[in-house]
Amino acid sequence: MGLNALGIEAGTYLLVGAIFALLLTGQPLAWVTGLVALVFTFGWFGGNALPLVTARIFGFITEYSLVAIPMFILMAALLDRSGTAKDLFNGMRVLAGRLPGGVAVQTLIVAILMAAMSGVIGGEIVLLGILALPQMLRLGYDRNLSIGVVCAGGSLGTMMPPSIVLIIYGLVASVSIADLFVAAVTPALLLLAAYVAYVLARCLKNPELGPPMTAEEHAEESVTSALISLIAPAFIVVVVLGSIYGGIASITEAAALGVSSVLIVSALRGELSFRMLQESLVHTLETCGMIIWIGIAAAVLVGVYNLMGGNRFVSAAILGLDAAPVVIVLVMMAILLVLGMFLDWIGIALLTLPIFVPIVKQLGYDPVWFGVLFAVNMQVSYLTPPFGPAAFYLKSVAPPSITLQHIYTALLPFIALQLAVLALLLFFPATALWVM
Repeated sequence: MGLNALGIEAGTYLLVGAIFALLLTGQPLAWVTGLVALVFTFGWFGGNALPLVTARIFGFITEYSLVAIPMFILMAALLDRSGTAKDLFNGMRVLAGRLPGGVAVQTLIVAILMAAMSGVIGGEIVLLGILALPQMLRLGYDRNLSIGVVCAGGSLGTMMPPSIVLIIYGLVASVSIADLFVAAVTPALLLLAAYVAYVLARCLKNPELGPPMTAEEHAEESVTSALISLIAPAFIVVVVLGSIYGGIASITEAAALGVSSVLIVSALRGELSFRMLQESLVHTLETCGMIIWIGIAAAVLVGVYNLMGGNRFVSAAILGLDAAPVVIVLVMMAILLVLGMFLDWIGIALLTLPIFVPIVKQLGYDPVWFGVLFAVNMQVSYLTPPFGPAAFYLKSVAPPSITLQHIYTALLPFIALQLAVLALLLFFPATALWVM
């Protein structure tokens, strides 16, 4: 007797339960998803279902939009190994250091500029953890405030174009990536503004939380040299985003231009070397390999689940809630938030979006707007315990005295700010779509 004898409802519960049970064994998401996909493919449809597997894999790996991902990851890897980000941080520190909480504010601004240069998140948090966290702690900044700024600022890459999250969403949801990039800028700046307002409100009320630089420290740095250090990062941002918004290049072409601009800047700075290229390419291959394997496994799983009738079952269950459309979207957001506590965002996107996006369209909502909601939701998932990646990225470079408990405690106010912005976008869609 095949698995199809269970019926789609029991089959759904068994499929989801199998994924979470296998994840508890510590196996990578790609292997878990792939194994469950194969079991249900052959268990539900029999031995003749092999063409289903191969067709789904071929359809995924031949998607043209995927070409942009390795380029943006390579650009981020090159930036991580160059001194461009360090100069950007030092330059901004001179410009903002005299303000209470100024170094924290400039860390957030550096974070969004780094996000606009690369769109990859993990490297930003590690880099800010190396550059900004020791600096803030040395200046006497509150530990929790410093930790929160680094993690929340580093996760802005989920929102700020050229975000890899938005590229994957556009690929899976068949939505224009350029439209997503345009719509995401305002919410990304809203998040930045919320973080900056929180930092300033706390530090202006209690300057001991973020002491300004002394006049002696500020005098040691030249404003002119600080401004010069901002030229290279500004050049990279203009090349990447300017080519997209100016209609000069597609997303994929802009990614290649971004890599070229980083290579040019690194060469002019005398930092370009064979070792730097080798390490960046190896990192890019490892990261892309993870994304592709998760994508292949998820594509097969979603394909077989849809053929089982799963998309109709889930759609009927959600639409059958007999609630207002905004409540249904709120339920989807809650599901994504819960999944974000346990799964990687790539797996969440590839597993849920093929089911959620058609429902969103059926409700009459713009899938571009839902893409912005999804990106904010995934930013929340980067911070939320027990598996918030931001905490682990920072722990890898933080002083030994800072524990994971310290990090998660420090992130709570910033998670609240993210949820507030998510609610604003949910109930006021024009916040994201006014530029469309």
